[in-house]
Amino acid sequence: MAAERIYVDHGLTGTNRERPGLHQALAACRAGDTLVVTKLDRLARSLPDARAIADELTQREVKLNLHDPTDPVGRLLFNVLAMVAEFESDLIRMRTREGMKVAKANGRLRGKQPKLSATQEAHLVKLYRAGEHTISELEELFPVTRSTIYRAIARAGARAPASSAEAIEPAAVGSG
Repeated sequence: MAAERIYVDHGLTGTNRERPGLHQALAACRAGDTLVVTKLDRLARSLPDARAIADELTQREVKLNLHDPTDPVGRLLFNVLAMVAEFESDLIRMRTREGMKVAKANGRLRGKQPKLSATQEAHLVKLYRAGEHTISELEELFPVTRSTIYRAIARAGARAPASSAEAIEPAAVGSG
């Protein structure tokens, strides 16, 4: 494992890019390395300078690690990034609501579509009422689940079977 290399500029501020420690640190970085900066204000004091350094490192395939959550600048960066993420989420939510309002106004927002058409549902209920098919058979005839069949029967006002035994055996039709 390679030893860590630490470069420090003593007595120099970040306002001047001509700093020997910074030059040594940048010169020592190779593709795949990570340059760790404990405080952003020690790397650069202006946005153009920070961007130039970051662009240079990116071009050379060197990663830049700035985040230190214990440092005031690190906390600020974290909070700014969190605010940007929250802002993006709020924008997406707002645009979705606006799009739904427009779709609803144009008659295109109808919600979840029923599994069966009105004709299919009427046919299912007719077969059920005739007692010709069990619920399991209706499940095979129509591409829906048992709960969908029960809901269709309930909507039609027909009595759904009370027990699983009744669901298996079709009702006997007498000539009374």
